[in-house]
Amino acid sequence: MTNRNYGILSGDTVVAVWQDNKLDILNEALLPLYLKKNQNADLWLETRAIDSHRANSRLLKKALRLVEKDDISTVIHVNGATITDNYWIREIGSNLTYSDVKFSDDYFSNLALKGNYDSFNRAANSKRSKTPELTNVGSFEKCWKLRDGKWWMLKKASHNEMFSELFIYELGRALGMNMAVYERGEGCIKSLDFTDGASVNFEPASTFMGDNEDYSDVVQTLEKICPEAIPDYIRMIFMDTICANPDRHTNNFGLLRDVKTGKLIGFAPNYDNNMALISRGYPSKPGAKDMLISLFNELIEEHPEYKSYIPVVTEDMVRTVIIKLNMKVKSQVIVDLVVGRYNQIDK
Repeated sequence: MTNRNYGILSGDTVVAVWQDNKLDILNEALLPLYLKKNQNADLWLETRAIDSHRANSRLLKKALRLVEKDDISTVIHVNGATITDNYWIREIGSNLTYSDVKFSDDYFSNLALKGNYDSFNRAANSKRSKTPELTNVGSFEKCWKLRDGKWWMLKKASHNEMFSELFIYELGRALGMNMAVYERGEGCIKSLDFTDGASVNFEPASTFMGDNEDYSDVVQTLEKICPEAIPDYIRMIFMDTICANPDRHTNNFGLLRDVKTGKLIGFAPNYDNNMALISRGYPSKPGAKDMLISLFNELIEEHPEYKSYIPVVTEDMVRTVIIKLNMKVKSQVIVDLVVGRYNQIDK
């Protein structure tokens, strides 16, 4: 693409045109939520770019021989396409279709995840140039891997990061929560694409909240745009609270959207908990000024009706999950931590 004028599509439907720094909306129902809030398509493309600070990101761009390595040029190289939604771009007047740009292989996955020289050299000598890794956002080294027709996210993880992610997944399942599927890998954690190849569109909360992650503000926004998502949102931040996850931000939760109508259909499964629990060491027992507990209790005080969404957590349940994972951890410390934090929640 030789210029920055392009059509924006959802599947094969043109929803807007970005020309001369102006957005002309043609189908508001299917327009990406970011563009409904901020009508700047170049800024939208920047949000879809691989983190340029990741070492393997730089290797990937070098192997692909990208001349222009800025975020917008990087995303344009793959027509703005991602695994988790069906939004993309094409030059004005182009006859490209969604099937032409939708990803069908994971050829560059090893380079994106591992960054070793053999994977770099193999990628550099390939004639291929399209890869979902250029729009695989986030600060951790990761990749998309295709397995039996399904996309899986593989993310580098230490032992404690892996335990924390798997523990929260299994505890969430035991509590009947809406959880993304996780599996243990070798030096990495695996997560199944919860959009099933963009059969639904994932809209991260940043598209409608910006950087604002304030609990009350998120709830107020959800009341307006997708009230059916509120119970799962409350359960997610409840889990963050009892498992000491300080890294919940507007790019690691969001909503699912019908690809045909654009209707928001509910909260996306809970994912990205690898900085919770013991991932950065074993947290101390919570005190009276614990930030996450205080913030959650303040929300419940404002909305006592949300208490009905809070599940019951028992010591036996926590211990059962730890035993199931069969990983070397300080089991009693984790039991005391999770149950202790749970007991300080206003239920």
